[in-house]
Amino acid sequence: MNWIDTHSHIYLPDFDTDRKETMQRCLDSGVAKILLPNIDLTSIDAMHQLKLNYADQVDMMMGIHPCSIDSNYVDLLDRIEKILHKDTYYGIGEIGLDLYWDKSTQRYQEDAFRTQLSWSIALDLPVSIHSREATEESLQIVEAFGGRIKGVFHCFSGSREQAQRVADMGMYLGIGGVLTYKKSELPAIVENLGASWIVLETDAPYLSPVPHRGRRNESSYIPVIGERLAEVLSFSIEKVARVTTENARKIYYPNAKVQTI
Repeated sequence: MNWIDTHSHIYLPDFDTDRKETMQRCLDSGVAKILLPNIDLTSIDAMHQLKLNYADQVDMMMGIHPCSIDSNYVDLLDRIEKILHKDTYYGIGEIGLDLYWDKSTQRYQEDAFRTQLSWSIALDLPVSIHSREATEESLQIVEAFGGRIKGVFHCFSGSREQAQRVADMGMYLGIGGVLTYKKSELPAIVENLGASWIVLETDAPYLSPVPHRGRRNESSYIPVIGERLAEVLSFSIEKVARVTTENARKIYYPNAKVQTI
């Protein structure tokens, strides 16, 4: 079976001591492709280096995480946009809203989010949307673009109704380790929505699935999340791998003339 991790920060310092071994575990577990969303200006060099070292295994996105948005966001956007045109990126991300850590920057975050969504339209690229404690606000902004945005609501944490609104726009839910948590509401949401609008992700090094919860997450745990999804949907693990991988291909590799993995 082949898997795609649609959202991993495996370029972060958390992996500096064993990155080679971590990447090998990904291949050993069947995770043949990893999408890397950027965070801010400080993460770009490390992400690019990982791409140089593992060109066939990883692909990059470019954007600014909402937690990195402040009053200087206009200049930051200008610098990121210039970088966006200097290399090959498969998405705009990680972008969106985060009202968990700091609501005081909400206006800046919303403006930066709209700007980066407009980039995705201009460049015909999908987006990876962060919406922590801001699912409704994020949805309203995306819906205002009238169906022109494509991509993933990363680490989806909204309601069943909000999940349906995502799918109604032709977008996907990014499902990760939270699906395996005992008190998670995701199983009911996923069961209601079905597999057609689901992609798998780790958000490594964060949000490790059970039984690894509390320890560093990594992309090789994608099959663990897949196993839980198979249970929820009463699918075989092979079907989950096939469907979620095909969904990821539709989003990030729509024009590929050959298989990406």
